[in-house]
Amino acid sequence: MPELPEVEALREYLDEHLTGRVVERVLPLAVSVLKTYDPPLTALEGQPAGAVARHGKFLDLRIGELHLVTHLARAGWLRWQESLPAQPPRPGKGPLALRVVLEGGDGFDLTEAGTQKRLAVYVVHDPQEVPGIARLGPDPLAGDFDRDVFAALLAAERRQIKGVLRDQSVIAGIGNAYSDEILHVARVSPFKLASSFDEEQVTQLHAAVVDTLREAVGRAHGVAAGKLKAEKKSGLRVHGRAGEPCPVCGDTIRSVSFADSSLEYCPTCQTGGKPLADRRLSRLLK
Repeated sequence: MPELPEVEALREYLDEHLTGRVVERVLPLAVSVLKTYDPPLTALEGQPAGAVARHGKFLDLRIGELHLVTHLARAGWLRWQESLPAQPPRPGKGPLALRVVLEGGDGFDLTEAGTQKRLAVYVVHDPQEVPGIARLGPDPLAGDFDRDVFAALLAAERRQIKGVLRDQSVIAGIGNAYSDEILHVARVSPFKLASSFDEEQVTQLHAAVVDTLREAVGRAHGVAAGKLKAEKKSGLRVHGRAGEPCPVCGDTIRSVSFADSSLEYCPTCQTGGKPLADRRLSRLLK
């Protein structure tokens, strides 16, 4: 799933390639992708693209007086095409969900792999009309996301910190992969209760959030859209690396599996050497 660093890199890439260009056609190719119908997609055609913004994991493309907003979900992606075929593609064939053609023949495709169709596209007058944007918590890379703001968020939570970091209504943009990375940097168990952090631990975790995301954004800066997935994977230290040695202490990275996801962690760095039980609602083994 693309998270804040990859979406920010896509925002930068689109801002460079899209701003000032005129949209010629917008072609919806998957029934499930479009979540709004008024204004219609055709209202974007013939309009110039403005600056591209990001709201958490949402991309916000200003086109004329409207906003084309997309959330790539778990298996969605954006592919920039220097030359799009003149013949429109047939709907319902393959992963292609939506195509935006610019004057000049280039543009981009939104694609989604797999059978769970969660890629979402909205055409709105104001991004706050998108429910997922309206409920977002603060952006962790914003200048006002300081340690005190973060401390207040944690103090209000009686949940495990892994779930809190992933909750978009608490903090915008962090998903499964970067929450693993952040907790490893902070040397914190993913099952520690958010409200149980002491002052020093809050400070350490806040620094881990900001530094981990900034470093990932820095690595992704200037990377072509088609190479961002590989860059993300290569930069991860624990997520997706179960069975490999921890880059800090050398212990074996372990995994806990859930119904539709998993988390990775280092026992030595994060749980006092104790493995977490690999079952739903896991607790530290006694």
